[in-house]
Amino acid sequence: MRAWQVERLGEPIDVMSLVDVEVPSIGPDEVLVKARAIAINFPDVLLARGEYQVKPELPFTPGLELCGEVVEIGSNVSHLTLGQRVIGSKIGVLAEFAVLDGAMTFAAPDSLSDEEAAALYIGHQTGFFGLHRRAHLKAGETLLVHAAAGGVGTAAVQLGKAAGARVIGVVGSAAKIDVAKTAGADFVIDRSKDDFVAVVNEITRGRGADVIYDPVGGDVFERSTKCIAFEGRIVVVGFASGAIGVAKANHALVKNYGILGLHWGLYATKAPQLIAEAHRELTDLADAGEVRPVVGEILPFEDAAVAIQKLAAGDTVGRLVVTLV
Repeated sequence: MRAWQVERLGEPIDVMSLVDVEVPSIGPDEVLVKARAIAINFPDVLLARGEYQVKPELPFTPGLELCGEVVEIGSNVSHLTLGQRVIGSKIGVLAEFAVLDGAMTFAAPDSLSDEEAAALYIGHQTGFFGLHRRAHLKAGETLLVHAAAGGVGTAAVQLGKAAGARVIGVVGSAAKIDVAKTAGADFVIDRSKDDFVAVVNEITRGRGADVIYDPVGGDVFERSTKCIAFEGRIVVVGFASGAIGVAKANHALVKNYGILGLHWGLYATKAPQLIAEAHRELTDLADAGEVRPVVGEILPFEDAAVAIQKLAAGDTVGRLVVTLV
């Protein structure tokens, strides 16, 4: 089979090669999936650079989530069938075939295309856990979503609206405003032109946002503490800016807000049943038309390194997906 490999660390376009390797074998708790569509994630960029928290031994195959067809099933896996269209997540899926943990592989929602289904797993699971399990977002609350035109951001916007929240999205340029609005944001702030702190406080009449969803970090996190509501919750999702914001415990105490970390991948080892429960709820939301991954661009499998480099440049909207069919 063909698989993309990172052969040395650096920028994706420089260090990735498409190579021929053997189709992997499976264990009793695993399934072999023939890939149909593979979603690109920011951790793919970090993996290529050697900056991700997990550092596979070189050479390695990147890729974290896909939609595909089950072609082989381990003896201990009973909930899947041959030929079934499924989604799954694991480092190493940027290939024509991928081995997945059977327990963490789920039926793809019938309401979504291959490309949309491939992009559902990580972004929407992250949003679901961040907004519901960590922040306990309630109907009627105000949700502020940073990077609201990106893959993670559009997922959070959709989930916030589905929960009955008022959603304010922050984007990095005027070109991204319509994407956030289409995802469902009630208000969109272009931070290249306006101070999001001032606008949020104006929209909320000085109260601030009840929940702030932050995949950016750095100065964005630090400034978010100036527009958080009484008993508000800031969910730290990632550091796409490349900088880690500094939390001031005295400020959180004085303003009565909470800072909540979200490492979604940890649930796979600590509480895997919650991932399965979240998938069932996300499938229901997708089938009801309340969430649908925003796919900004589709590229052929042969251009996967180009796709990851596009994401590294930060000028994409929605999700980038590569296809094999």
